[in-house]
Amino acid sequence: MKRVDDFRLLFGKKELVPIMIGGMGVDISTAELALVAARLGGIGHISDAMVHTVSDRRFQTRFVSEKLKLYKYNVASSDKSKILFDLGRLAEATHNHVGAAMQAKRGEGLIFINCMEKLTMNAPKETLRVRLTAALDAGIDGITLSAGLHLGSLALIEDHPRFRDARLGIIVSSLRALQLFLRKNARLNRLPDYVVVEGPLAGGHLGFGMDWAKYDLRTIVAEIQQYLATENLNIPVIPAGGIFTGSDAVSFLEAGAAAVQVATRFTVARECGLPDEVKQEYFKASEEEIEVNTISPTGYPMRMLKSSPGIGAGIRPNCEAYGYLLDGSGNCAYITAYNREVAAHPDAKKVSVKDKTCLCTHMRNFDIWTCGHYAYRLKDTSTRLPDGSYRLLTAEHVFHDYQFSIEQKIALPA
Repeated sequence: MKRVDDFRLLFGKKELVPIMIGGMGVDISTAELALVAARLGGIGHISDAMVHTVSDRRFQTRFVSEKLKLYKYNVASSDKSKILFDLGRLAEATHNHVGAAMQAKRGEGLIFINCMEKLTMNAPKETLRVRLTAALDAGIDGITLSAGLHLGSLALIEDHPRFRDARLGIIVSSLRALQLFLRKNARLNRLPDYVVVEGPLAGGHLGFGMDWAKYDLRTIVAEIQQYLATENLNIPVIPAGGIFTGSDAVSFLEAGAAAVQVATRFTVARECGLPDEVKQEYFKASEEEIEVNTISPTGYPMRMLKSSPGIGAGIRPNCEAYGYLLDGSGNCAYITAYNREVAAHPDAKKVSVKDKTCLCTHMRNFDIWTCGHYAYRLKDTSTRLPDGSYRLLTAEHVFHDYQFSIEQKIALPA
């Protein structure tokens, strides 16, 4: 009976353990988590979501407070078009985050950064170019393009000296999305180094509508593999979403996948950035407590725990400090929803906004608890302590369980 360790992901002459830890923001996939994956010979992701906040927490910078001070005069205004990110500070924050991770890296594995196109930051092209360029400048091993079609993203860095050196990949949820990406970028003569195929059981933002349950990861992966074979395109395919055990992973590897991307199992690792009390909420969650909703201002459905404190909260938009989801005109769906509720309840000291959430503020505060479909099984991966809480795992333990387990078994912590 095969184990994940019987397979290897090949990037040119480099062989890797075919386990990739997905990029969970904001700083849920910490550098510490990615460093474990790299040390063990796999791939770990960090995320550049709200990178100013990450830099402030870890490197004692003051990017967020300085931005708020600059635009504080605009807090009461519904017009957020004037709130722009300083591109130099954006580059500096990215350098801090990426540079420290790369300097600390040990082992034969790699560290990638997850870069969401939907973080439009009131200047979509300009801010995305800086984020991508700064990550490459800081030495990141690879960039995974996520949360969007990224039809123009590679063109933003085609003149960078590492454009053909760094590993560049994209997350897609359909064959059509991949075809659009390849067609748009054909002139660059630069194929993606890998394609992560994220299915409907993944955590966080989904690349499906609310009919997500009609889709199946294995079917989508097979369609993409067949297309690539027909077109003679040798691009590693990496399934993601709902791969909960090493045996699940092996079934995809035996069917021709180059590796697997996993994330939910690592949310309860010590190295994960979630507060320990939130990790306990993940352990305790039942299947009924996991939902896919449409409260994200991005327009994408999201999977999370129903008990997330950010659901239904009606806080004032915090764009002057954050503003990562403002479109190129300074608009955000949460601002619209918040202003509607304020107008409908003019005498209320506090309003509740049910249909959207201030994702920047709540992700920054770890109040939106995104998770994969099988998060309710996390309690089966650990043991209970005398006080009723669950023992936190190490990232190395979870990684090795994926790497060496068989027969759908899950190794419990010693």
